[in-house]
Amino acid sequence: MINGENTSNSQATATTDPKPNKGFFWAARTRILFWYVLILGIVFVVFIPAFRQVLYARVNSRVQRENNAKMRIFEDLITGQPLFFGEHPDSSDDNKVINELKESDNRLIQPPTSKKELKDFFDGFLGTQIPEDDTYLIALIEGKFYKSSPRARPKELSRDSEIMRYFGTLTQAKEGEKIIPGSAVESIVYLAQPVKIKGEVMGVFVIAHPTFGERGEVVEAVAVIVQVGAAVVILALILAWFASGKILAPLRLLNETACNITASDLNQRIVVSGQGELAELAVTFNAMMDRLQNAFISQRNFINDAGHELRTPITIIRGHLELMGNHPEEIEETLALVMDELERMNRFVNDMILLAKAEHPDFLHLETVDVCALTEELYAKIQALGDRNWRLQATAKCKIVADRQRLTQAVMNLVQNATQHTTDTDSITLGSAIHQDKVSFWVHDTGEGIAEAEQQRIFQRFARSANSRRRSEGAGLGLSIVQAIALAHGGHVTVKSKQGAGAKFTIILPLEPPQERK
Repeated sequence: MINGENTSNSQATATTDPKPNKGFFWAARTRILFWYVLILGIVFVVFIPAFRQVLYARVNSRVQRENNAKMRIFEDLITGQPLFFGEHPDSSDDNKVINELKESDNRLIQPPTSKKELKDFFDGFLGTQIPEDDTYLIALIEGKFYKSSPRARPKELSRDSEIMRYFGTLTQAKEGEKIIPGSAVESIVYLAQPVKIKGEVMGVFVIAHPTFGERGEVVEAVAVIVQVGAAVVILALILAWFASGKILAPLRLLNETACNITASDLNQRIVVSGQGELAELAVTFNAMMDRLQNAFISQRNFINDAGHELRTPITIIRGHLELMGNHPEEIEETLALVMDELERMNRFVNDMILLAKAEHPDFLHLETVDVCALTEELYAKIQALGDRNWRLQATAKCKIVADRQRLTQAVMNLVQNATQHTTDTDSITLGSAIHQDKVSFWVHDTGEGIAEAEQQRIFQRFARSANSRRRSEGAGLGLSIVQAIALAHGGHVTVKSKQGAGAKFTIILPLEPPQERK
């Protein structure tokens, strides 16, 4: 969860309006709900028919199982011997039922051997059987209806019905389903077993089951599921509407915070609480605002400082030109002063351009550099900067991939800075070394040193040491340039100093080039 806050007391008004609201139907909350409805609709479209088919299959399986059990008992009795010999999983239950039937009616003890005995057998068997709901046990003798249990049957199973005549013609065991178009019973599932006496089909025993009852129950169950499901879906949609609003509340707050941000007020931030993607989004937003605010502050300070630095030489040039007389010596002195100020302005503009380029990807032109040779070359160059006790302390025996010209510029800036804060009797030491996967270049002087409170500030643009006894000739961009070059190489700059005890600046760079670093 994220909450908005303003870190300043001022209330800002956005200078630009946010994008217009496209309406209710384009809102993220509505679109989430739409997809939720679509997904649930697809689920129901697939679920309801599948549910109905599964129920149909289970009902048919149950009816078939019950019919098979009845038929097994009938066949055991009509043949006088068990057909499954104890191997069938229900054989023990069948034998128990058979024994009970034989004890309850002696007409079922022996298989029939004549038409009269077959009638007696059908009378005894149907009289002892209580079929399940919508199940009919039907006996036919010589192709004609004889008796059924229960006696009341639907008209589709009447004595002279088409299906009854079909049963009378069967000479082999038959199992199937008879569709009756336009009938209330829809179809009849049956299991028929002809009875042969002395090799002749004397009768037929049929177990018939109309499907309208079970299928009606299935349809009713599906209707109940649809009604309950519809109610649940409606309730779920209502809850999803409120839940999506709660989930999207941080995004609305993020939008409101972004709308309140202007170039003059970048203090708006979002307080982050909890975890998850929205919390990460809030953290990223705050980090982005921190970078933007720092960039705006840096830009504003840079413009102010640059304006101040340029205003001074412009004022000097204008003043001397306005006061310049016609005397040749005076003109020559004025022109010399003007050219000196223009040269200082040129150096200042070049430094600003260099700092701007430092943020571009093509700032460096990388090549393989021999650190030992570069260090010795730098030592030869710095000795021309002034009368100091110059020393070469150490050289690293290695090669790195770097921009040779930029490194030279950075080290020369450090040496130039050291010469401005030392005297002829001070020492300036140059050196390089390799440690693990990094190489360092350092410039150590024994000059006036830098106060601890100033050591971080001096790397800022236009910054100068407040305790320095000398006035630097530059605009305070030298150390900023050094730091920019080091950062472009993937390294950094450190300083160790004490007031009155000199200073040591160290450029630390990785051995591998920036584009190859993982």
